[in-house]
Amino acid sequence: MDIKKKFGVKIRSLRLKTGLSQESFGNKAKLHRTYIGNIERGEKNITLENIQKLAIALEVEIKDLFEE
Repeated sequence: MDIKKKFGVKIRSLRLKTGLSQESFGNKAKLHRTYIGNIERGEKNITLENIQKLAIALEVEIKDLFEE
């Protein structure tokens, strides 16, 4: 599995643990829900700024997004 897909699986897992829908998560992260879906499917090469937005919205540290 490539890194984008691994990252997407991790984001989806953390999002589901918080009970957020893609739309609610997107709103919280100030990103569109379709962009969230693309990230979770490993279809987007995400920027550092957006990684930070995801971490803030999930209330985790950035490093937590990369732990297996």
